[in-house]
Amino acid sequence: MSTNATDELLYETRDGIATITFNRPKARNALTFEMYDQLLIISTNLARDHRGISALIINGAGDKAFAAGTDISRFREFTDDADAIAYEHRIDQVLSALESIPVPTVAAIRGACTGGGAAIAACCDLRIASPDLKYGFPIARTLGNCLSLNSLSRIASLLGEARTREIIFTSRLIKADEASAIALVSEVVEDPLARARELAEQMKLHAPLTLQSTKEGLRRLRNSSSSLNSDDLITRCYGSNDFKEGLEAFLAKRPPNWTGT
Repeated sequence: MSTNATDELLYETRDGIATITFNRPKARNALTFEMYDQLLIISTNLARDHRGISALIINGAGDKAFAAGTDISRFREFTDDADAIAYEHRIDQVLSALESIPVPTVAAIRGACTGGGAAIAACCDLRIASPDLKYGFPIARTLGNCLSLNSLSRIASLLGEARTREIIFTSRLIKADEASAIALVSEVVEDPLARARELAEQMKLHAPLTLQSTKEGLRRLRNSSSSLNSDDLITRCYGSNDFKEGLEAFLAKRPPNWTGT
């Protein structure tokens, strides 16, 4: 067994199975920029050299959340459009690296899986959820920001364009029964992490080149429009008065007053 840990993101390998744990249970595992950076390092290293690793499991500490998006307080550090573009490019870089890991990836999801957490789960090959799953991107209700084209493409590939549009426009969260019915998750179980480990052990017995080629083939199919750019959409939202209002309202735990400016 080997372990490489920070306080907020834990990484462990045991018997050929790697596990990442988002470790901020008191904050519903909200992701800091440093956690994204650590996830990028781990994913990049695994994409470069996965010898001895047959599967990766990602989960959140505690029983309340997989990850409840990015730590909202960090957006107060933004001062101009360049900060917003850099943030979304960073997220795209992290998610692309996660998708590029050749071995199967399994998200073991308890409770809230929203925003950045939902984007990470969408990059995984399999998603196992608990009955109290709440999945989605309630950004139109909370911050007034937007997803990059790469993130939209991933979600639309997973949920379909119509449902992607509907959940973002309504800011509703998908619960376990619906998630199972639409194949957002493959199973709903009381202990997603234990089931993820069972699946990882099962996949250790399968032909690795078949799994790797299938992953890479599907990734290439989805990335056929990756040259498109969404920086103008990102700066329009993140640079708006509404984003500033959404941020302060969220942190003050009050409803935002949208103006469309």
